[in-house]
Amino acid sequence: MSVSRRDLFRFLTLHAVSIGKQCGFTLLREEPHGAWLRAMLLGRGDFTLLAHRGSCKTTCLSLALAITLCTRPSRNLLFLRKTDRDVEEVLRQVHRILVSGAMQAVTAELYGGDPVRVLRATAHDLDCDCRFTPRGAVQLHGQGIGGSLTGRHADLIFTDDIVNLKDRLSAAERFRTRQVWMELQNVRNPGGRILSTGTPWHPEDAVSLMPAPLRCDCHQSGLLTEEQIEALRRSMEPSLFAANYELRHIPSVGNLFRTVPAFVADPGLLADGLAHLDASYGGSDATALTLGARTAEGPVLYGRLWRCHVDNVLEEILAECRRLRCEPLWLEVNGDKGYLARLLREKGLAVHPYTERMNKHLKIATWLREAWPTVRLLRGTDPEWLEQILGYTESAEHDDAPDSAASLIRAMRRK
Repeated sequence: MSVSRRDLFRFLTLHAVSIGKQCGFTLLREEPHGAWLRAMLLGRGDFTLLAHRGSCKTTCLSLALAITLCTRPSRNLLFLRKTDRDVEEVLRQVHRILVSGAMQAVTAELYGGDPVRVLRATAHDLDCDCRFTPRGAVQLHGQGIGGSLTGRHADLIFTDDIVNLKDRLSAAERFRTRQVWMELQNVRNPGGRILSTGTPWHPEDAVSLMPAPLRCDCHQSGLLTEEQIEALRRSMEPSLFAANYELRHIPSVGNLFRTVPAFVADPGLLADGLAHLDASYGGSDATALTLGARTAEGPVLYGRLWRCHVDNVLEEILAECRRLRCEPLWLEVNGDKGYLARLLREKGLAVHPYTERMNKHLKIATWLREAWPTVRLLRGTDPEWLEQILGYTESAEHDDAPDSAASLIRAMRRK
């Protein structure tokens, strides 16, 4: 049964993961990698993908480059990374994909018997015999962002990790990378696309100029187990883990909590413990719930964070307190004159209302900071709850989670 050229084109673009696996990239999956590749190969307009380290985003980009060379022979491609050496690594990978048995077999069918041949393969250029363009430029040119873009034009521009740790540490580097990104708007030919993959490192880096991204952090991708995530979190500073794996910015200077607690799997450790709720009544504040119990080895805590009004999550709060058998729930009544305490009591939850008189930063810096080296966390704790604590400074914009955790530690000590 003969296969039409259109069917082969559809196979290459819609089922690129299958080609990738046959080329040796066995970690690729239909989700999320198939969706990323379809967006790169078939999408319209600019595309930005932010994904955690080890998510195979550069592998997907290499595969997209190889397939585009074969299926869009009239397009000129430009590829940028941070340095020239980084570019060489990816272009070697694209070359290996093109000469692999899988790609040779598919392109032989696509072009009526003769597979696509690589005519030129250098550290910065790739040219194939299927190229069809009146321009003199090679099909694919790669360079570091330190090279000159003057006079260059391309139909498709791919960037990969042009923002890195240097941009986090150096304002001058952030400015340089932002200037390169803005210059790419003049390099792109009319109707062309800019496709970018990477990781955000600073609120004012070049990622902030890119179109609204597709985000895939370590908790969404399904590529890492909880154990692997916990091990990675403990192996580096909180700010680095947040940037590399959770695609978030937290301060690296002035934060009080620099270590990540160990995680435990047994919810029974919290039985007969206490709960604390820091309720949000609107605005940018979040509703933070902390449950915990004292053990011989130190406190075991469990945290949840909801970015909404407390009324919207009352049933979830009740369910968590009852599931982990943590009562009474300590609740500050300074702001609502006891309204929420009465409402929770009506729902059958034991509540301990109190009036807060202690300065919030002082409470966090004493009660929680003193206990933190011995704290363990129950698996399932919200990453954002933990991140708020790890990123806490005296001037932090949000402090709901550390405030709740510090209040609970104080309550457990007083009990």
